[in-house]
Order: sequence, then C-alpha cells, then structure tokens
Amino acid sequence: MHRAAHQLLDRPVVFEDPLAIAVIGRKAALELKNGSDWHGFAAPALRAFIVARSRYSEDAVADALTRGIAQYVLLGAGLDTYACRTKTNIRIFEVDHPATQAWKRQRLAAAGIALPVNLAFAPLDFERETLETGLACAGFDFTRPAMVAWLGVTPYLTRDAIAATLQFLTSSLARRSELIFDYAEPPDERDPVAKSRFAALAARVAEAGEPFRSFFTAAELHAALHDHGFREWSDLDTAALNTLYYSARDDGLCIGGHGHLIHVRW
Repeated sequence: MHRAAHQLLDRPVVFEDPLAIAVIGRKAALELKNGSDWHGFAAPALRAFIVARSRYSEDAVADALTRGIAQYVLLGAGLDTYACRTKTNIRIFEVDHPATQAWKRQRLAAAGIALPVNLAFAPLDFERETLETGLACAGFDFTRPAMVAWLGVTPYLTRDAIAATLQFLTSSLARRSELIFDYAEPPDERDPVAKSRFAALAARVAEAGEPFRSFFTAAELHAALHDHGFREWSDLDTAALNTLYYSARDDGLCIGGHGHLIHVRW
C-alpha cells in the first residue's frame, strides 16, 4: 500500500513499482488517489522510508549481479513485486508463511500478473520448520553467494529470533553473501510529537496482530553484528537516507522517525 501510494501521490518517483497499484486493486488505488487514508498509507514520512529501503535494496541487487551473485532471497517477502518486474534472470527465493504466500498468489492472479520462471516460493512456518529447510526445499544453492533482503520484519520479532536468523545467515550462506535489513531505534521520549505518532502506529500494528517487539540503538545493533561474526557493514540512518533520495524535492517528501537501513557483507 505504501509503495502504491508513492506511485500515485509523489513526484518525482524515487522507486518505481507500477505493479503495486495493480496488486492492491482498483478500489484501494482510487481511495488512495482521492485522499482517503484509513490506515495511514498516505503518511509521507513513513512512506518515504519504505520507498527508500526498497530502492536501496533493488539497487544493491543490480550491483550484486555485476559481481556474479545470482541468488536473491526475500525474507518476509509479503506482496513484494520485484520478481514480477525484473528483467534479469537472477534466481529469486521468497520466504514467507504459507498462508501469506497463498494470499499473494491470489492477489497476483486477480491482477493478471504472471509468476516468472526464476521465482521460487519457500513457504515456511517458523514455529515448525527452519529457514535452512525452507530454502533447501525451494532449491537454494548454499554453495553460492546470495543477496538477502529482510525488510520491515525485525521490529516485529523478538531479539532471540533476530539473533537466530543472523547466526544462520553468517554460518550457512556462502562467503561474499550480503544482507540488507532495517531496524528501528527506541522512540525518543523527549519529543512529544514523535512520541504521539509512534504510539498511534504501535497501537495500529498491535491491533492488526503484529505488535512491535524489538528496538535497537545503533551501538547495540553493531555489537550484535560483531558478535555474530560480521565484520563489514554500512548503516544508513534517516539523515543519510534523506540525503541519498530526498534532496532538493519541491514536495518536501522526506523520512521521519528513527529507522535505519543496514547493509552487511561477509
């Protein structure tokens, strides 16, 4: 919904995803275009962050292709449309809950969007299966490096679940693999406006059944990466992402809050 809103409401477009409009359906697209905002999808500060992380990740995939990486894993893929838009032959693995993937297939079919031959679904119930099993069953090659995107997920996981995933990636994926994920700093208690906005967002996601569970300071997150054996990463905070994608815009679109996007290599 945020990616669709960006296509409809913002100019210039930072991240092109025309299929997002088709996936959400005509009714939702018309409501967004007409200014109806029942769940905050037209909220520009959050939308700008979601757009930036998608743009950065897909640019990183394009760069990885030039270095010979031929596998792309999306952890918690949701309704991501990269596989249906890319013109490359990179092997794409979408990891998500079976029910979510069934819903995605329905949405794509309803929009008339065909599944590409280089896409493999890895349905995974984390309560019963391991990530290694899910990827192996989908045909992932653990002997070859991969790019992994893990976007919009870590705030909803416990720290133990995040640590387990990081440990799996650094111990099981081939050298020269890369990981991109986002994380959020704790809300700033000194800013009443930001605190109020965060409280509203937290209440909304909790009501949807996915409450926020984990926040990190940059120092905490970097220490965790080091503990798991990672030695090289770049961490883009709000200011860095705004400089990268939202400088000199007439519409004032920019990222708010305290989200980070981190790119890890090993």
